[in-house]
Amino acid sequence: MMLVVLAALSGAIAVAAGAFGAHGASGPAVEWLKTGAQYQLIHVVAALVAVRMDARGPAWLFVIGAAIFALTLYAMALGAPRWFGAITPIGGALLIGGWLWLAWSAARS
Repeated sequence: MMLVVLAALSGAIAVAAGAFGAHGASGPAVEWLKTGAQYQLIHVVAALVAVRMDARGPAWLFVIGAAIFALTLYAMALGAPRWFGAITPIGGALLIGGWLWLAWSAARS
């Protein structure tokens, strides 16, 4: 159940970040917020589907990977140094790992 709670909170953060990007940000921050929100929302849905499939490992990778990916972009949009962008691919790698693990789990069933 904790996984569903975290996914739901992640969805709320993504909507807030997307709204801020659309209405309150300017410059490169707009794209960082938009990209972070898009990836985060997609992976919230993926995590919930994975939970429904009883594939909790991939679901955790989706939630953690989306958090790292999106939050580093959000941090840069809010003024963090650009080197934060070097952390973003770690989240992306976790997301890819989640998709591969989900595919492997589905193929085994």
